Amino acid sequence: MRIVRADTDGADAAAAVLRDGGIVVVPTDTVYGLAARPTDSGAVSAVYRIKGRPDGLPLPVLAASEEQVRSLGVAYDDRVRALATRWWPGPLTLAFAFDPDAPRPSWLDGRDEVAVRVPDHDFLRGLLRRTGVLVVTSANRHGTPTPRAADAVAAALGPEVGLVVDGGLLLEVPSTLVNMSGPDPVVEREGAIGRDAVAAVLGSAP
Repeated sequence: MRIVRADTDGADAAAAVLRDGGIVVVPTDTVYGLAARPTDSGAVSAVYRIKGRPDGLPLPVLAASEEQVRSLGVAYDDRVRALATRWWPGPLTLAFAFDPDAPRPSWLDGRDEVAVRVPDHDFLRGLLRRTGVLVVTSANRHGTPTPRAADAVAAALGPEVGLVVDGGLLLEVPSTLVNMSGPDPVVEREGAIGRDAVAAVLGSAP
């Protein structure tokens, strides 16, 4: 397993591993994440296997921009726009329903919703602009804390990970997850953004 820096050479190496169907550990603005291309079923299966994640838990998605998010065919209303304007890029994950009139990628067929975030991390957004959206989940064994340092992540996850991008010592605070797929938004996980702050923005939405 290689460990590279979060710089131009590291981005080149990460893009190459992902393109070849490999798994990459990437730094984010919250915790280290296990990343794979969503169109590569073998890589996605490897993420589940490496992490020990239950099959019934869909993987969240990271995107470089709102444009990439909208390309997933999600339902994008005024409440979403208000939250995205306030916290994207940033530690806010939104779970979307799909717009029945919008096309969606085939890898999302059969799904009722998808959780997406635009991270506040220059290296990662640059990588996402090159690769397109990636499925990314915290780089830990399911049910255990996420290591804060790249070498600790590498030791915990083992040789199936093709590359680790070292972004330094990261936080242990996850993103806040707000489910927007129902009639009313629901905070399903309170993380870096408080529940009251989310409610305040939603209360001022058109």
